[in-house]
Amino acid sequence: MSLIDEKRILRGTMLAWRGTLTETDRRAAANGLLAMFQREQPFETPAVVSGFWPIKEEIDIRPLMIELFNQGCQLALPVVQGKGQRLLFRAWRPGDPLEAGVFGTLQPSPKREVIEPEALLVPLLACDEDGWRLGYGGGFYDRTLADLRAKGRAIAVGVAFGAQLIPEIPHGPQDQRLDWLLTDQRACAFV
Repeated sequence: MSLIDEKRILRGTMLAWRGTLTETDRRAAANGLLAMFQREQPFETPAVVSGFWPIKEEIDIRPLMIELFNQGCQLALPVVQGKGQRLLFRAWRPGDPLEAGVFGTLQPSPKREVIEPEALLVPLLACDEDGWRLGYGGGFYDRTLADLRAKGRAIAVGVAFGAQLIPEIPHGPQDQRLDWLLTDQRACAFV
């Protein structure tokens, strides 16, 4: 089986699993994620931090984003620029209006300042104990992390439900490893 096929099958499995979670499960996970961040502190604050607006039943990181803002962090949300390109990040504060982006995302207005994050909260479908991440297949975060890391150090923190940590993720040469995985149940550093 090809790498593309392996990833496609795993994506389908993980999307189906995520669809089984109840609202109670999701609220508890968002609170657990915040508590795990407060306990583990995968990066120092204040910092310039990119998050994301959850889509496709992703873990809700908005409580964590509010906490980061309260700790003095400059926040940003990603903007997809186009196929084959890296992400752009626009400044965002809790309460700022958002606009529709591609793939069902919400993003800050083009009037907001473009900033480069020092730490990125990265969505995922699955992650393994070596820090390999499975995303949706567009390669946006892989290209972005490669570019940011070439310019200096950017900390990539995958955020997920605890059951999204699995034994092995198929990966190729273009894939970028995470520095940390933070779930509602545990944290892993991949240093």
